[in-house]
Amino acid sequence: MAVALKYIEPKQEQQGAAPQARGFAQYVTEEQLQSMEAMMQWKKAAKGTYLFWEGDEADKLYYVRSGQVKLLKSTEEGKDLIVSVLQKGDLIAEMGGFQDSKHGYSAQAMQNAEIGILSKKDLSTLFSRNDGLSLQFMYWLGLSQRVVQSKLRDLLLYGKPGALASTLIRMANSCGTKQKDGSYRIDLKLTNAELGDMIGATRESVNRMLSEWKDAGTLDVVDGKLRILRIDDLRGMCNCPTGSPCPLEVCRL
Repeated sequence: MAVALKYIEPKQEQQGAAPQARGFAQYVTEEQLQSMEAMMQWKKAAKGTYLFWEGDEADKLYYVRSGQVKLLKSTEEGKDLIVSVLQKGDLIAEMGGFQDSKHGYSAQAMQNAEIGILSKKDLSTLFSRNDGLSLQFMYWLGLSQRVVQSKLRDLLLYGKPGALASTLIRMANSCGTKQKDGSYRIDLKLTNAELGDMIGATRESVNRMLSEWKDAGTLDVVDGKLRILRIDDLRGMCNCPTGSPCPLEVCRL
């Protein structure tokens, strides 16, 4: 009997908060997530610890129960670019369709994190027991591909300013809090060098762009945290439609 793909309605955010982008945990039921967690091996990863390195065998899945993890891609010059920033409820699954494959990036804890590790064999066992889980997993994989494609689009089509604007919008969706005046407070702390690593720009270039946008009234720094005052200004820089923006599931870090 065919099993229909069922969308799991995400949990409601607290009133007054920015709409939060959805991690893997938002697309499965509590029962499905618990069945995965029961088969995981758990480890504490201190800030700066690498979960795996680019080129390692990709035979495991990593679930972020708490903390933050960044995915890094090395360039020929030896520089690390930040591919993505993952938070509570996110999943790292680079398993090559169950074929032998290698990690195309490294994963490093940005802060102390708790990580669940699930082997390819155990994941296959879970799928054989739960068709619904396997379908939701494929649905999530499809969304992950859309996230990557949208990031590449913004970087290639709109240059460094558009890519930085897109990154700030994604930060607002993923880890921002909407204020009463309509601004967004970014709760994730990234240095300008790290922002540059996310878009392939130098720290000096990011400094200059942020300074210009601050002077223009688009953003500010309040109590040590970045605040986006006019998010539509940023949307205009990366051609993001204000009336019908990308889904939050796609517009995320």
